[in-house]
Amino acid sequence: MKALFHFSPGAALQARLAAIASPRIAVVDQRDEAGFAREIADCEVLLHVLTPVTAAMIAMAPKLRLIQKVGVGVNTIDRAAAEKAGIAVANMPGTNTAAVAEHTLTLMLATLRRVAAFDAATRAGRGWQIGVEDAIGLGEIGGSRIGFAGYGGVPQRLTPALQALGAEVCFWNRSPRPDAIATALPFDELLATSDILSLHLPLTAETRQMFDRARIAQLKKGAILINTARGELVDQAALAEALLSGHLAGAGLDVFAREPMTEPGPLAACPTLVATPHVAWLTPQTFERSLAVALENCRRLETGEPLLHQIAPEAAA
Repeated sequence: MKALFHFSPGAALQARLAAIASPRIAVVDQRDEAGFAREIADCEVLLHVLTPVTAAMIAMAPKLRLIQKVGVGVNTIDRAAAEKAGIAVANMPGTNTAAVAEHTLTLMLATLRRVAAFDAATRAGRGWQIGVEDAIGLGEIGGSRIGFAGYGGVPQRLTPALQALGAEVCFWNRSPRPDAIATALPFDELLATSDILSLHLPLTAETRQMFDRARIAQLKKGAILINTARGELVDQAALAEALLSGHLAGAGLDVFAREPMTEPGPLAACPTLVATPHVAWLTPQTFERSLAVALENCRRLETGEPLLHQIAPEAAA
């Protein structure tokens, strides 16, 4: 069996994949379109990370049997085209929860304490010239209300840590969470009262652009918005306006509406934005957990056993 890992790995990761006896894993940089077309032609498994899997890409792969998402969200896969071609789609929930939770907390703290701005000023020799008013930061986790829009694995993992730091943790979720140790609130109340609002929702037809100009205006003045979920949950132009006007004090984003973000968009002009390039999930530990699931599904594909975490066809979902 041959699988294709479609990402931009370093030397250590390439060596790790090369050491695997079965399946044989070809590695193609996500920017190498010719290499992808060449290698996918005889692959049975595509290990998909970030680059969207389009109908055209699926058409290049007559032997493809499984698109294995390395992560959770399958919104980057043309599932209708996969279903039409008889290709299974699977993801791996839980493998990146710890990493994303830690990165979410990192963005909260970096935004609150203006880490990026202070780093740049200090490197430029201007760190000690910053006035007290500018250096004072935006506040502390302790004493703040942290709101989670969506209350899955990442918020649940973060809640005890935030409470230990002295935060009041609240959430809104589409379905009840009776065992939650945080406080459930109506959606509008969560938006209006959270000092930090962190997004943890899947991207669906209902949630796409959920945080548009009107919703962003509902957020508490001086609040911070964090997004480590999906970029298209947020109207980025409206967010930039809210940051530049001062309605929002800051934002920490790991995800964007268009990825990779190769050209500066409206958010690039926002000095109170902390941005990372969709790396919240990316740790050695996450990769090893993900690789274990991927290899198990390759084994199951060969033996005909039910796949782990197979996604139901869209018509049945």
